[in-house]
Amino acid sequence: MDALIILVPAALVLGLLGLGGFLWALRSGQYEDLDGAASRILFDDPPPPKEPKP
Repeated sequence: MDALIILVPAALVLGLLGLGGFLWALRSGQYEDLDGAASRILFDDPPPPKEPKP
């Protein structure tokens, strides 16, 4: 039972940190373009720029 004195507040703090992280991500626009991220995988990356020869 002594462990509950440490585990319950630790669980509450970790839960609040997770909630804070989710709210931060929500407010910073991380979930704005869900369809774009899903279709972005279907397109090829542009080729890298070619370096000039010396």
